[in-house]
Amino acid sequence: MTVLSKFRNHNYTLIISIFIFLFSINAYAKSAPDSFADLAEKLSPSVVNISTTTIVEQKSRDMPSFPPGSPFEDFFKQFDKPGNKKRRAQSLGSGFIIDKTGYVITNNHVIDNAEKIMVILYDDTSFEATVVGKDPKTDVALLKIDPKKTKLKAVSFGDSNKLRVGDWVMAIGNPFGFGGTVTAGIVSARGRNLSGSYDDYIQTDASINRGNSGGPLFDMMGNVVGINTAIFSQSGGSVGIGFAVSSNLAKQVTDQLKQYGRTKRGWLGVLIQEVSDEIAESLDMQSAKGALVSSATAGGPAEKAGVKTGDVIIKFNDTEIKNMKELPKVVAGTPVGKSVPLVILRNGKKLTLNVTLGELELAEKENLIGQTSKKNVKSKKYDKLGFTAEELSDQNKSKFNLNDIKSGVVITTVQDNSSAQLAGLNPGMVIIRVGQIEVNSINVIDEAIKNAIKQKRKALLLLVKVKNGTRFVALELK
Repeated sequence: MTVLSKFRNHNYTLIISIFIFLFSINAYAKSAPDSFADLAEKLSPSVVNISTTTIVEQKSRDMPSFPPGSPFEDFFKQFDKPGNKKRRAQSLGSGFIIDKTGYVITNNHVIDNAEKIMVILYDDTSFEATVVGKDPKTDVALLKIDPKKTKLKAVSFGDSNKLRVGDWVMAIGNPFGFGGTVTAGIVSARGRNLSGSYDDYIQTDASINRGNSGGPLFDMMGNVVGINTAIFSQSGGSVGIGFAVSSNLAKQVTDQLKQYGRTKRGWLGVLIQEVSDEIAESLDMQSAKGALVSSATAGGPAEKAGVKTGDVIIKFNDTEIKNMKELPKVVAGTPVGKSVPLVILRNGKKLTLNVTLGELELAEKENLIGQTSKKNVKSKKYDKLGFTAEELSDQNKSKFNLNDIKSGVVITTVQDNSSAQLAGLNPGMVIIRVGQIEVNSINVIDEAIKNAIKQKRKALLLLVKVKNGTRFVALELK
């Protein structure tokens, strides 16, 4: 091969490399639309403005005070009427049509406590709406209008699970009363949890402001992938962090509202907590995963199926539970009355139980949430754990208001900077289980500590009765 041929081959290789590089850039560039105009034109007629009228109480103004008998006293009394005054307040939001017969979706907070709800179409045609159903837990509301001869243009839900971080999205809404406003951005994150057990938010940097609430978030195919709900802002204006209820969750809720006028969520009947690394180690788990059962509702679905305190739920209806937050969502989305397999870890072994789900809303109505099954004076200081415990007695029950507690040992003092203090233990809390063993005396804790040291465990797992239920705590053995 001559020097010239080598040079030519080198050039060909360089040209090919450049071509491949440019092709790759163009391939990625195609994901960014040249314009959103066609999509906005197609979808805008399906987006509506929501105008609500609410009766609010307005406190009477403070009147100046004058000495009794002053001529000014009688003058100002004529303007001062006792009691709070009521007035009508108006607010604006957004929504979108999901059915040509007149079903409209918006946020619950947009229409909550409204005396009158008006739905205003793209062409300024307006209709009074009625509330079909609403769900404060997910902030979703379903409205109904009578379109009469007006032809409505509906949009469809897409699959929010197919969204990827970095995908383009477009929002249309009514920010600050400026209807038909279009903004665009990307998906910044998925599966955000803000405050509730059933949260499933999409985070986007598409500009969302007050008045956008209830409006749709579209993918580039024109499908609704979210309901714009909230923003993170210290000023009240958009800073590029907006949140939308995922379409999969919204559709699930909307279908129930349309069918029943309310939600019907599946209910398992357990109080759960996160499995920390310390708890996982104390349970001989290879990794921290699943949802730890801190208590089961007496007579609830889980207890009837054989679930016990200390079980770790690792799979529900063939869905792996990687962390505690996932369990309430998958349970809530499962039909009431359905029998599903539940895989748990108990004493290091996997067990499969069949549980028939109850209804969460019914359980809440009957005040069943948090009700647990419950089945006496030695005192001892545990320096390795950092607390002093005492067997239950009438005296310490009265002192710590523990009259409902039937068994366990009560923590009477907690040492400063100890494992117990760092874990949040306080005097008055009751240890009801250590590991998988029910505590009915000080001797049980003594024996558990001996076994843990013998097995070279680094921590001891305690189930502690706290104010609002029970909680597992893993204490380091020093």
